[in-house]
Amino acid sequence: MSSDNVSHPGRPGADELVPSRYALKIGEIDVMVVSDGVLTLPGKMLGHNADPTVRAAWLDYNFLPTETLDWGLNVVVVRSGGRTVLIDAGLGDDPNLNLPKAGQLAHRLVAAGIDLPSVTDVVLTHMHMDHIGMLLVDGVKDQLRKDLRIHVAEAEVKFWTHPDFSHVSMPQGFPDALRAAAKRFAEEYRSNLQTFEEVYEVAPGVVVTRTGGHTPGHSVVRLASGGDRLMFAGDAVFAVGFEHPDWFNGFEHDPEEAARVRIRLLRELSASGELLVATHLPFPSIGHVAVEGDAFRWVPIFWDY
Repeated sequence: MSSDNVSHPGRPGADELVPSRYALKIGEIDVMVVSDGVLTLPGKMLGHNADPTVRAAWLDYNFLPTETLDWGLNVVVVRSGGRTVLIDAGLGDDPNLNLPKAGQLAHRLVAAGIDLPSVTDVVLTHMHMDHIGMLLVDGVKDQLRKDLRIHVAEAEVKFWTHPDFSHVSMPQGFPDALRAAAKRFAEEYRSNLQTFEEVYEVAPGVVVTRTGGHTPGHSVVRLASGGDRLMFAGDAVFAVGFEHPDWFNGFEHDPEEAARVRIRLLRELSASGELLVATHLPFPSIGHVAVEGDAFRWVPIFWDY
């Protein structure tokens, strides 16, 4: 993708000191990454199967605190073929888990000129609460179109009827909050769900593909237009996952499969040169993947401003 495809990220609102959105074009597809804020979580969740001293050394090497870490929470808005597609929906209201820095999406969409009634489709990479939360905020559903299509893998919907938390490593309270949010979402939006098995084209050049791993129905979204390509990888890739793709993230319901998915996707991205955006990489989370010995290297884009 040439550098002239990246547009100005926009000025921050009067109440914000830094931009919370960044826009670019993938061929004829308009793309905007919007920050929902950050999640403050225990550092050990980056790799609960890693040697604690090695994990602490990685955090220290990257000038990051070892006890708690702010994870970015990114959402993507895509316009293609007359459709406006929201990919994931942020945290919404803080579910009593001490996550006050997230849940910013609703007002940041408005600030970016994206009215909720204009959204024709929502794609969910999976049904964790930080990907469906805004849809559960009071008053949001009333603003959405009655014919809104919410695309999610059938395996994901099935999983959350009886979710398995036996392989995760989450702080206390998170499993119950995740169960409650997923159950409420399925009940409130059942008539809007458009489920798919493996692959589905949501809009021209916008294709969602189930990967599994993080959750059974976890999916990625690939954009392609005019020779340009971008993958929104959801929770398949985390900041530590380039250097240590075999480390298990605390939110992964099948960590061994998640690691295999992560390695496969990173290999694909390094071979193709396409852009990567992921939910929990530092905002705006746009960059390339390169091979670095037996692992990978994250190469963020230069901001155009």
